[in-house]
Amino acid sequence: MSTATTGPAGKFITLEGVDGAGKSTHLDWLAGWLKRSGRDIVVTREPGGTPLGEKLRALLLAEPMHVETETLLMFAARREHLARVVVPALAAGKWVISDRFTDASFAYQGGGRGVAERKIELLEQWVQEGLQPDLTLVFDVPVQVAKTRLARISGVSDRFEREDEAFFRRVREAYHARATAAPGRMRIIDASKPLEEVTKELEKLISTFCHQ
Repeated sequence: MSTATTGPAGKFITLEGVDGAGKSTHLDWLAGWLKRSGRDIVVTREPGGTPLGEKLRALLLAEPMHVETETLLMFAARREHLARVVVPALAAGKWVISDRFTDASFAYQGGGRGVAERKIELLEQWVQEGLQPDLTLVFDVPVQVAKTRLARISGVSDRFEREDEAFFRRVREAYHARATAAPGRMRIIDASKPLEEVTKELEKLISTFCHQ
């Protein structure tokens, strides 16, 4: 499996952040912007993105399990996702936009749950075979803001969303550490700003990225 950057014209963009940071809203905007600019896009998500992946997602979001079982299931769903959706789309020259990818495993299972980073790195190497996103947008908000936003959403929260503030602080810190270590790929977006301001920042960033 080759890296995304060596493909034809396809690009791999991932969106990350703690639950409640507003990824879904910004993903919809980004997908629309890229379509209007003439890109052939595929929008997907993790865990999920395939029939098997969606079944694993349902288990991961609802069923209590050992933290390493959780990590292994995340990567099992990811392997299927890469094989059936991401890699074929990139090979066809399409732009793939994914709501979460492996940075989420380092943040949630690593930072949040305490799984050793080396174990996640080994799974990353095995499952991805060198593939990395071309661009990762990390939507960042203070944990209390994220919790307040989640509380406004109707419906039953999943077992990740029900975690306490300390868990989300660790997740947020892990995202920041990842972004610091990979500044060329990962960009922190202050998603606590008004939506219009965030959109303007995104438009400037993605426009520059598209013309690189």
